[in-house]
Amino acid sequence: MIPEIHIEDYNYGLEDSRIAKYPLPERDASKLLHYKDGAVEEKIFRELPGLLPEGALMVFNDTKVVPARLHFQRETGAIIEVFCLEPVEPVEYNTAFAATETCSWKCVIGNAKKWKEDTLSLYNPEDNGEISAIALKAVLEMRNGQTGTVRFSWEGGLPFSRILEIAGTVPIPPYLNRESEAIDTERYQTLYAHIRGSVAAPTAGLHFTQDVLDRIREKGIETETVCLHVGAGTFLPVKSSLVSEHPMHREPFTVSKALLQELAHKDRKLIAVGTTSVRTLESLYYVGVSCIETGRPADVAQWAPYEREYPYSTAEALQAIVDYLDREGLEELVAGTRIIIVPGFTFRLVDMLVTNFHQPESTLILLVSAFVDGDWRTIYNYALSHGFRFLSYGDSSLLERRSL
Repeated sequence: MIPEIHIEDYNYGLEDSRIAKYPLPERDASKLLHYKDGAVEEKIFRELPGLLPEGALMVFNDTKVVPARLHFQRETGAIIEVFCLEPVEPVEYNTAFAATETCSWKCVIGNAKKWKEDTLSLYNPEDNGEISAIALKAVLEMRNGQTGTVRFSWEGGLPFSRILEIAGTVPIPPYLNRESEAIDTERYQTLYAHIRGSVAAPTAGLHFTQDVLDRIREKGIETETVCLHVGAGTFLPVKSSLVSEHPMHREPFTVSKALLQELAHKDRKLIAVGTTSVRTLESLYYVGVSCIETGRPADVAQWAPYEREYPYSTAEALQAIVDYLDREGLEELVAGTRIIIVPGFTFRLVDMLVTNFHQPESTLILLVSAFVDGDWRTIYNYALSHGFRFLSYGDSSLLERRSL
């Protein structure tokens, strides 16, 4: 049964002064709130390794943020902002990034009403020679309100990934209320970012330094990665009072067969770094159910976890994915998820969570509440009263499920 949840029950007072507009000089110098068995203690993030159980498995999201925000200019002088969300043609991220002449993307379009049928040229007020050389153009192929399909074309034979590096800016969150700056190119990216595709960083990972990672591994904790490309929907507020009326956006994810095999025989604590890792890992059970019942994986629907009882164990579901990959000769699962994790959700894989402090009335607050069995206000009241910094560049927390 779909839970009846009112989003206003997940509000709290967040003043603008509490939102971290810039990262701290050192990634691992942020505060760390440790929540365990209903109690809270305050640490520094570089102390994280000492709080983790030996022999655990820690999973990171290694997606990489792309400089997906572009600015074009009409002949009238009007500036049109184009924010690339996901590729349309070619549809695969890697293929679209490798395109050398043209590709089309689903985009959010700023100042959309001023874009008619004309071809736009990249805005280049400083007459930058490298930008001039690529001659990037944009044509609006389809419009749907503030979004649309935009076809890009350029000269010089460079891959589109390089075009974005030359012409684009890092799409920092709108609640920072500032333009992207040079510091964001490095710091709005995790140290282990690897696979291009996100338009928002998995921000829990921004605190990790090489030293912290080394000390985690020295403790006998194995580290693995999944890849979920974070979409712009991560910034969308819940506008309906009833959460059941809020549509979740699809995000593509990839998980290796080797990790699936390990999870199918899980006998140790699983620590997820970030809500995107949680959503990926917990989606696997429902992908496995599809493999059991239809013989192949399917995208995870938003309310799949709540619509019926499932008779399969986690091990059975994950092994069904592995069996499918074996039959098809594949080394990784590629799927998509719209899963929403709200109070009442049954966690089947994740035991501990590293995450930042999220916006009021957001789906991420709902996820945190589900994870700590409804005790989210204990965590947020402490953070608010003890000078913690909030949102993407803010401080961190280590949460342990109360059932542990």
